[in-house]
Amino acid sequence: LMSSASSSFQNQLPISSDDLLNILKNNRVNFELYQHKPLHSVNESKIEQELIFPTNTNNVHIKNLFLRDKKKRNYLITCEQDKKIDLKLLKEKIESGRLSFGSADRLFQYLGVFPGAVSPFCMLNGIKNNVQFFCDTNLKQSKNIYLHPFVNDRTICLNVNDLEYFLKKYYVFINWIKF
Repeated sequence: LMSSASSSFQNQLPISSDDLLNILKNNRVNFELYQHKPLHSVNESKIEQELIFPTNTNNVHIKNLFLRDKKKRNYLITCEQDKKIDLKLLKEKIESGRLSFGSADRLFQYLGVFPGAVSPFCMLNGIKNNVQFFCDTNLKQSKNIYLHPFVNDRTICLNVNDLEYFLKKYYVFINWIKF
Protein backbone atom coordinates (compact mmCIF):
# COMPACT_ATOMS: atom_id res chain seq x y z
CA LEU A 1 0.00 0.00 0.00
CA MET A 2 2.81 2.40 0.86
CA SER A 3 2.55 5.60 -1.05
CA SER A 4 3.75 9.13 -0.57
CA ALA A 5 1.88 11.55 1.66
CA SER A 6 2.47 14.48 -0.70
CA SER A 7 -0.38 16.18 -2.56
CA SER A 8 0.68 14.57 -5.86
CA PHE A 9 -0.78 11.33 -4.42
CA GLN A 10 -3.92 12.88 -2.94
CA ASN A 11 -6.20 11.18 -5.49
CA GLN A 12 -5.48 7.90 -3.66
CA LEU A 13 -7.10 9.24 -0.46
CA PRO A 14 -10.75 8.76 0.57
CA ILE A 15 -11.00 12.57 0.86
CA SER A 16 -8.40 14.48 -1.17
CA SER A 17 -6.60 17.49 0.22
CA ASP A 18 -8.23 19.68 -2.43
CA ASP A 19 -11.65 18.36 -1.36
CA LEU A 20 -10.89 19.17 2.26
CA LEU A 21 -9.86 22.73 1.38
CA ASN A 22 -13.16 23.14 -0.49
CA ILE A 23 -15.13 21.70 2.46
CA LEU A 24 -13.42 24.23 4.76
CA LYS A 25 -14.22 27.09 2.36
CA ASN A 26 -17.85 25.93 2.00
CA ASN A 27 -18.12 25.93 5.81
CA ARG A 28 -16.66 29.46 5.88
CA VAL A 29 -13.67 28.37 7.97
CA ASN A 30 -10.90 30.96 7.78
CA PHE A 31 -7.46 29.45 7.25
CA GLU A 32 -4.07 30.19 5.75
CA LEU A 33 -2.55 27.60 3.44
CA TYR A 34 1.20 27.05 3.22
CA GLN A 35 2.83 24.92 0.50
CA HIS A 36 6.23 23.42 1.31
CA LYS A 37 8.42 20.40 0.68
CA PRO A 38 7.05 17.11 2.07
CA LEU A 39 7.67 16.83 5.81
CA HIS A 40 7.82 13.38 7.39
CA SER A 41 8.52 14.04 11.06
CA VAL A 42 8.41 16.68 13.78
CA ASN A 43 12.19 17.08 13.53
CA GLU A 44 12.02 17.73 9.78
CA SER A 45 9.11 20.09 10.32
CA LYS A 46 10.95 22.14 12.93
CA ILE A 47 13.71 23.02 10.46
CA GLU A 48 11.12 24.21 7.92
CA GLN A 49 8.96 25.98 10.49
CA GLU A 50 11.61 28.62 11.08
CA LEU A 51 11.75 29.32 7.35
CA ILE A 52 8.06 29.21 6.49
CA PHE A 53 5.89 30.22 9.39
CA PRO A 54 5.73 33.52 11.24
CA THR A 55 7.21 33.18 14.69
CA ASN A 56 4.17 33.75 16.80
CA THR A 57 3.73 32.52 20.35
CA ASN A 58 -0.03 32.37 19.78
CA ASN A 59 0.37 29.58 17.21
CA VAL A 60 1.04 25.94 18.03
CA HIS A 61 2.65 23.17 15.99
CA ILE A 62 1.36 19.70 16.81
CA LYS A 63 2.23 16.06 16.63
CA ASN A 64 -0.31 13.32 16.10
CA LEU A 65 -0.02 9.75 17.30
CA PHE A 66 -2.13 6.98 15.81
CA LEU A 67 -2.33 4.29 18.48
CA ARG A 68 -4.14 1.04 19.11
CA ASP A 69 -4.61 -1.21 22.10
CA LYS A 70 -4.70 -4.99 22.39
CA LYS A 71 -8.48 -4.98 21.90
CA LYS A 72 -7.78 -3.38 18.49
CA ARG A 73 -9.36 -0.07 19.51
CA ASN A 74 -7.83 2.89 17.68
CA TYR A 75 -6.92 6.31 19.01
CA LEU A 76 -5.72 9.58 17.57
CA ILE A 77 -3.75 11.64 20.08
CA THR A 78 -2.91 15.28 19.29
CA CYS A 79 -0.58 17.44 21.37
CA GLU A 80 2.11 20.10 21.07
CA GLN A 81 5.00 18.90 18.93
CA ASP A 82 7.50 18.98 21.83
CA LYS A 83 5.29 17.16 24.34
CA LYS A 84 6.84 13.93 25.65
CA ILE A 85 4.21 11.20 25.69
CA ASP A 86 4.53 8.26 28.05
CA LEU A 87 2.28 5.55 26.60
CA LYS A 88 1.95 3.83 30.00
CA LEU A 89 0.59 7.01 31.60
CA LEU A 90 -1.51 7.80 28.53
CA LYS A 91 -3.32 4.45 28.66
CA GLU A 92 -4.52 5.31 32.18
CA LYS A 93 -5.76 8.74 31.07
CA ILE A 94 -7.70 7.42 28.08
CA GLU A 95 -8.73 4.21 29.88
CA SER A 96 -7.34 1.86 27.24
CA GLY A 97 -5.30 -1.30 27.22
CA ARG A 98 -1.56 -1.32 26.51
CA LEU A 99 -0.92 1.07 23.61
CA SER A 100 1.22 0.61 20.53
CA PHE A 101 1.58 2.50 17.27
CA GLY A 102 -0.77 1.60 14.43
CA SER A 103 0.82 0.37 11.19
CA ALA A 104 0.86 2.40 7.96
CA ASP A 105 -1.81 0.09 6.49
CA ARG A 106 -4.00 0.47 9.56
CA LEU A 107 -3.47 4.26 9.47
CA PHE A 108 -4.75 4.37 5.90
CA GLN A 109 -7.65 2.02 6.67
CA TYR A 110 -8.88 3.97 9.72
CA LEU A 111 -7.78 7.59 9.11
CA GLY A 112 -7.45 7.70 5.32
CA VAL A 113 -3.93 9.13 5.08
CA PHE A 114 -0.34 8.02 4.56
CA PRO A 115 2.32 8.35 7.30
CA GLY A 116 3.52 11.92 7.71
CA ALA A 117 0.12 13.49 7.01
CA VAL A 118 -1.83 12.69 10.19
CA SER A 119 -3.83 15.54 11.74
CA PRO A 120 -7.15 16.15 13.52
CA PHE A 121 -8.72 16.48 10.06
CA CYS A 122 -8.22 12.70 9.71
CA MET A 123 -11.08 12.26 12.15
CA LEU A 124 -13.43 13.07 9.25
CA ASN A 125 -12.50 9.51 8.19
CA GLY A 126 -11.82 8.19 11.69
CA ILE A 127 -15.30 8.95 13.01
CA LYS A 128 -16.75 6.34 10.62
CA ASN A 129 -14.23 3.79 11.95
CA ASN A 130 -14.78 4.37 15.70
CA VAL A 131 -11.39 6.01 16.23
CA GLN A 132 -11.33 7.82 19.57
CA PHE A 133 -9.85 11.33 19.46
CA PHE A 134 -7.97 12.95 22.33
CA CYS A 135 -6.32 16.38 22.41
CA ASP A 136 -4.09 17.89 25.04
CA THR A 137 -5.92 20.71 26.82
CA ASN A 138 -2.73 22.80 26.50
CA LEU A 139 -3.59 23.34 22.83
CA LYS A 140 -6.46 25.56 23.96
CA GLN A 141 -3.91 28.08 25.28
CA SER A 142 -2.92 28.82 21.68
CA LYS A 143 -4.97 30.93 19.32
CA ASN A 144 -4.06 29.10 16.11
CA ILE A 145 -3.01 25.59 15.24
CA TYR A 146 -0.93 24.31 12.30
CA LEU A 147 -2.04 21.05 10.74
CA HIS A 148 -1.73 19.04 7.55
CA PRO A 149 -4.79 18.83 5.26
CA PHE A 150 -4.36 15.07 4.53
CA VAL A 151 -0.98 15.64 2.83
CA ASN A 152 2.47 16.52 4.18
CA ASP A 153 3.50 19.18 1.66
CA ARG A 154 0.75 21.57 2.76
CA THR A 155 0.03 23.06 6.15
CA ILE A 156 -3.05 24.94 7.24
CA CYS A 157 -3.12 27.49 10.03
CA LEU A 158 -6.50 28.04 11.63
CA ASN A 159 -8.05 29.10 14.90
CA VAL A 160 -8.22 26.28 17.48
CA ASN A 161 -11.89 27.07 18.27
CA ASP A 162 -12.74 27.12 14.55
CA LEU A 163 -11.19 23.66 14.19
CA GLU A 164 -13.28 22.29 17.05
CA TYR A 165 -16.44 23.95 15.67
CA PHE A 166 -15.76 22.58 12.17
CA LEU A 167 -15.15 19.02 13.42
CA LYS A 168 -18.36 19.09 15.50
CA LYS A 169 -20.35 19.72 12.29
CA TYR A 170 -19.17 16.25 11.20
CA TYR A 171 -19.90 14.65 14.59
CA VAL A 172 -16.22 14.60 15.56
CA PHE A 173 -15.95 15.52 19.21
CA ILE A 174 -12.61 16.20 20.82
CA ASN A 175 -11.92 14.55 24.18
CA TRP A 176 -9.82 17.25 25.87
CA ILE A 177 -7.46 15.76 28.44
CA LYS A 178 -4.44 16.95 30.39
CA PHE A 179 -1.37 15.03 29.23
